[in-house]
Amino acid sequence: MANTLSNDQVLLTIPMRPDMELAAAKLASVIAESMSFDDDQIEEIQLAMIESCINAFEHSRSPDQMVIIKYIMRADELEFKITDQGVGFSPENRPQRRTSKPDLHPDMRKRGWGLEIIHALMDSVDIMSGENGTTISMVKCKTV
Repeated sequence: MANTLSNDQVLLTIPMRPDMELAAAKLASVIAESMSFDDDQIEEIQLAMIESCINAFEHSRSPDQMVIIKYIMRADELEFKITDQGVGFSPENRPQRRTSKPDLHPDMRKRGWGLEIIHALMDSVDIMSGENGTTISMVKCKTV
């Protein structure tokens, strides 16, 4: 369900079910397009949104099985806050950001890159996590 909070914010709540991340990404792309982001940036926003939702789905262990996404529109940037009500984690204790693929079995190389992808695609990323859940804040600035 999408709710408009003000002229510059939209709130979307999605269940942790397969393909619901696509609904969140579609709304992000519609908003970004209305703000005149270029096509490459819109694709980056969509991919970062998909990755952040999938991370919440797979890792939060949220009892309500819901993800809340706030879309915040500003003059020259778009911010997303993706929140779950899960168990949280300590961002400083997560594995270090990778610079190359680890020397693992090929099937293992496919996993664990979500946060890396998000950091690479967005202009800023902030993770706040505690025992009552996690919020990933991501910002994409318009190119000039």
